[in-house]
Amino acid sequence: MSYYNEHNPPVEDTRPITTRDLVAETQPSPPPRLRRQARGCSRPLVWLAVVLAAYFFAPFNSTILVLGIDRAPEGTALGRSDTIILTEVQPLSGSVEMLSIPRDLWVPIPGYGESRINAAHAFGEGAQAGSGPMLALQTVRENFGVNVNLYLRIRLEGFASVIDSLGGVQIILPAATGAYTAGTYEMNGEQALAFVRDRTSDDFFRMQHGQIFIVAMGKKVLNPLSWLRVPGAMIALVQAMDTNVPVWDFPRIGVAVLRAIVFSGFDTRSIPREATTSWVTENGAQVLLPNWDLIGPLVREMFGLF
Repeated sequence: MSYYNEHNPPVEDTRPITTRDLVAETQPSPPPRLRRQARGCSRPLVWLAVVLAAYFFAPFNSTILVLGIDRAPEGTALGRSDTIILTEVQPLSGSVEMLSIPRDLWVPIPGYGESRINAAHAFGEGAQAGSGPMLALQTVRENFGVNVNLYLRIRLEGFASVIDSLGGVQIILPAATGAYTAGTYEMNGEQALAFVRDRTSDDFFRMQHGQIFIVAMGKKVLNPLSWLRVPGAMIALVQAMDTNVPVWDFPRIGVAVLRAIVFSGFDTRSIPREATTSWVTENGAQVLLPNWDLIGPLVREMFGLF
């Protein structure tokens, strides 16, 4: 026996044997290659998570001009854009900025001289079918200084079927607006369309109605009781709209919009009444002259222009 073994006898392990010890003895550890493979399997999942995060939260905003076309001849889009909303979706922050532009705003329209801003779409569409949104975009870019190249065009006549597909919509008015008193209104498609079109007052009430309606629609879609109706409403919406927003942008825009509805809400504003001046043209048309000294700061604040 060596000196070490003689003077340092082995110590007997007196701990009780546990189930864990038995499992450890009967279950050998995996070979090094299998352990490396297990670690390797998690890498694609990590990369997938990184790619999805970059896609949904990349700091690239989408600026879209929403156009509501009213009373166009059947089978055409040859109408004025009575609803004009400059919209910016910010996927990183999950916020949505919406600025309603009065349809009667008197501005220069490229190639056509001065006219109501809602005529830009009709002029372009009359020159060539499908060109209405392009001229509307150009008019907004040149007058407001916002780099907007995407549009979403909705034919309001067909939008009533979207509301009916969802089972109606609930409009809540905390105060009287236009021809409507304060209260809660359950509206079908025809009633909702009349609400958005309301002309009993001026264009500023009409813009307010449009914004209230958009918020109500968002809440309706998020209501679990409406989820079974959403596919039918989406089919009706596709039939009532067209857009040049790329298909691959739809999911990230949709997720950002849902985040805004659930958490932060939409930042909905309108060009204020005091930023315009009522004026009558030589032909007797009632229009609104823009005060760019008041409109400019609002646009810069909302759309990050400097």
